[in-house]
Amino acid sequence: MPEPLLAVCALDAFYGDFQALDGISLEAAAGSVTAVIGANGAGKSTLLKCIAGVLPARRDAIAFNGIPIGGAPAYAALAQGIALVPEGRRLFPSLTVEENLLVGGQFGRAGPWNLARIYQLFPVLAERAHLPSTVLSGGQQQMAAIARALMSNPKLLLCDEMSLGLAPIVVRDIYERLPQIVAEGLTLIIVEQDIAQALRVASQVYCLQEGRIALSGNVESVTRDKISAAYFGV
Repeated sequence: MPEPLLAVCALDAFYGDFQALDGISLEAAAGSVTAVIGANGAGKSTLLKCIAGVLPARRDAIAFNGIPIGGAPAYAALAQGIALVPEGRRLFPSLTVEENLLVGGQFGRAGPWNLARIYQLFPVLAERAHLPSTVLSGGQQQMAAIARALMSNPKLLLCDEMSLGLAPIVVRDIYERLPQIVAEGLTLIIVEQDIAQALRVASQVYCLQEGRIALSGNVESVTRDKISAAYFGV
């Protein structure tokens, strides 16, 4: 079997004395889409933050391209090709839409994503390129946050709660663009509470429950009953 692009092994994470993750292990193959689901407080966002270098982790608990990277700072993870689309979008309110996108390209990594390609994927951003990012709707802000991450030309894209606070039609619009993103050779890990949307695009799923993995497997092999049991811990 080929070595996975990302391998997480027995990852623990803490906020002070509180243990948010307890022995999490997962893998993501190159070019795959992995869904991480679970209730609020299950540890989903914490997992992504550890992978992206936002939170500390044991060095050998996270390997990227076969190289241990746990505990590396966020800028080092980004330089290696790991980009995070954070929960809440976190656009810079003092910058225009295009300036927000250019921030994402500061490392100058080679790859298919540039402003022209981004504007093909999200035409609405081209229409509002020189307006303040604060004028964007929630869905447009989510598109801009994804686009900013893509401008770094990552190998691994971590998407945290893309559907949060958005109307279903907007969520569908965003998810319909994911195949175009994956087609450029990216690997996606999607943290999502909209289980149906996540499973529709993913090939494998991990369900977290109170900081532990309660269920994992290929999407085709997990039933809704198994997901419900793992999700609610029953």
